[in-house]
Amino acid sequence: MTVQGVIKSYDPVSRDGVVIRDTDLDEFDLAPGALDGSILRMLRQGQRVNFDLDADGRATRLGLGSEVDMGTPELPDGEA
Repeated sequence: MTVQGVIKSYDPVSRDGVVIRDTDLDEFDLAPGALDGSILRMLRQGQRVNFDLDADGRATRLGLGSEVDMGTPELPDGEA
């Protein structure tokens, strides 16, 4: 199942990174080869992406995300 999130961090040399899922703000490491076959060659912090999770719970098959809110949870009152 494809989900949407934002890039929290990305190192272009090691290709290690973390993506945050919109629906519950869980964080996932990028799987090796997460950009293989994608039009994306680089990632920047805050970039919206679509991704799948592999059997090990890592983000893979990254693609361009949408600006449409896919169910981002509301913050409790007083938090920002």
